[in-house]
Amino acid sequence: MARNIFRGLGIALVTPFTSEGAVDYEALEHILEYQIDNGADFFCILATTGETPCLTVDEKRKIKNLVVEKNQGRLPILLGIGGNNTAAVIEEIQNTDLSGIQGILSVCPYYNKPSQEGLYQHFKAIAEASPLPIVLYNVPGRTGVNLKAETTVRLANDCENIVAIKEASGSLEQVDEIIKNKPERFDVISGDDALTFSMVASGAAGVISVIGNALPKEFSRMIRLEFNGEYEPARKIHHTFTELYSLLFVDGNPAGVKALLSEMGMIKNVLRLPLVPTTITTKQKMADILKRLQR
Repeated sequence: MARNIFRGLGIALVTPFTSEGAVDYEALEHILEYQIDNGADFFCILATTGETPCLTVDEKRKIKNLVVEKNQGRLPILLGIGGNNTAAVIEEIQNTDLSGIQGILSVCPYYNKPSQEGLYQHFKAIAEASPLPIVLYNVPGRTGVNLKAETTVRLANDCENIVAIKEASGSLEQVDEIIKNKPERFDVISGDDALTFSMVASGAAGVISVIGNALPKEFSRMIRLEFNGEYEPARKIHHTFTELYSLLFVDGNPAGVKALLSEMGMIKNVLRLPLVPTTITTKQKMADILKRLQR
């Protein structure tokens, strides 16, 4: 029976672009090494933070291959493959070279707003077709539909190949309900940096993090302290990030974290339309926080 290996600090990997708007593969290599060297436990690639809707099929393939090649098996890799057409998701999974990939992150169908039974049947079909473990991704703020706790638990019990959920509903009550009723082998992973401290304290297995792109050492330390039951020092780290959490998302994701990485000299502050860079005011506020954190 499959068990979840995606625990601790997962990085929701950004896609760096050059000043001309092409994928900056050299910057991507540098980011990977930086994160591996500074506490990352696994990578989540080609998902929301990677601006996947604005990448071509060829770019996605090249990014996946580069991450697999440069990672050299050091950390588990979770690959985003999802959509609102069940048959198309299954076809993509079956036609993708999954060498060097350990799991698939699949988002709730968006726009067509299926019922809970529709969501159940969608993910059940994907799990049955996938050769790799599935991590569900519930993010109702983006998809327009909430995968309810009882549906998540039903999937966890009925589908051996579904091993975890990236839970980004923003509801700690929903998180608690899943953790209380889930089978032991199934994990909840935070999909919201700001709620990670509380979710891990409640029994979550870690986070798929946006802020971890820029500050993996600090964020992974918070999680490790919590895993060891050292909640007071972990809470202090959490509180140092409080203002940054909101600034990262005020102008949309990944605009905030790309501005932060740009301030650190790691990437160009370039996004693809319809996304645009964060405002100068927000960028300056983040730069000020970064200076304080690096003292």
